[in-house]
Amino acid sequence: MERTEASPVRIEPWSPDDLELLRRANAPELMDHLGGPESEEQLVGRHARYVALSADREGRGRMFRIALPGVAEAVGTIGFWERTWQGQEVYETGWAVLSEFQGRGIASAATAAVAEQARAEHKHRYLHAYPSVENGASNGVCRKAGFALIGECEVEYPPGHQLLTNDWRLDLHPDR
Repeated sequence: MERTEASPVRIEPWSPDDLELLRRANAPELMDHLGGPESEEQLVGRHARYVALSADREGRGRMFRIALPGVAEAVGTIGFWERTWQGQEVYETGWAVLSEFQGRGIASAATAAVAEQARAEHKHRYLHAYPSVENGASNGVCRKAGFALIGECEVEYPPGHQLLTNDWRLDLHPDR
C-alpha cells in the first residue's frame, strides 16, 4: 500500500475482486467525458486487462483501487500504463472517483501517489494524462498534481471515437 504525503488516500493494487468497483465507476456521470458507459462485456474485458496489468512486473504499468481510512469500499480507480505518444514511449494515467467522494482532493492525491509508482519503475521519463477539454475537474486534477499543459490534441477513446483532449505531462525524472 502506498500513502501520499499529508493525505489519507491510499492506492491498493487492483485485484480479481474489483469488478464491482469498475461497474460503479461506469456510471453515466463518470463516463460522460469518455463516450458514455461501457457494456457489461466491455467492463469484463477491461477488468481482465486491469488484473493482468496489476500482476505485471515488467514495468508496463499498474492499476489500483483508491481507498480511504474508515470507508469499507474503494472510492475510485487509478492507474498508469505504457503507450506510444508522438513516437516516444511514455506512461499514461487515468482515474475515476465515485460521485459521492468527489470534490475532496482524492483524485489529486491518488494521482500524486500513482506518479510515485510510475517514477519508481525507472522506465519512462513522462507520465501523460488526456482529459477531455470539457472536463474541468480532471483538468484541475492535472494542474494540482503538477502536470504541465502541453496543449490540445485528439485521442481515440473509446476505439473508433475521436475525443478532443488536453495533453498534460509530468516529468517523472526532471534530473535526467
